[in-house]
Amino acid sequence: MEAALHPNTQYEELYAAHYARIVRLGRMLLANPDDAEEVGQEVFLKLFKACQTETRPMLWGPWLTRVAVNACRDRRRSGWWKLWRESSVELQEGSITSAEPSPEAQAVGRERRDRIWQSFRRLAARQQEVFVLRHVEGWSTEAVAQALGLSPGSVKRHLFRAIRHLRAALEVNG
Repeated sequence: MEAALHPNTQYEELYAAHYARIVRLGRMLLANPDDAEEVGQEVFLKLFKACQTETRPMLWGPWLTRVAVNACRDRRRSGWWKLWRESSVELQEGSITSAEPSPEAQAVGRERRDRIWQSFRRLAARQQEVFVLRHVEGWSTEAVAQALGLSPGSVKRHLFRAIRHLRAALEVNG
């Protein structure tokens, strides 16, 4: 179990195992690679401090995800971030995926991917969070509900609305 390790060893292993995932999560929720990197640094600074003080066994993966989602939410709420976001660089979806599509798939899929990203960006922040945790991170409905402080029914409602919005955008645009 992770908690039995020496704090520095534990931190290093958790960093190696989760850093890329946490930054990817930040990129999806913030749409800015620089903000995602900063959130990743904030999250792992909190992890470093927690590893020094936490004595009880922890499931660090879900803890890191909750801290990352909350940090993204805090960043979206801050007034300066809204000004920065308006002038920031658009999210390049290729920077979040690990596998390169073939040239044929790139040519055929670029327009559709752009529509999906535009539609995803128009979702409410809560719908984005629920969608990412449920479908990108692969969490169960109950785990998403617990992490975000929602009821399972509320998670299902947000997820249903997000998927309905994304499907409608794809149907309208072909």
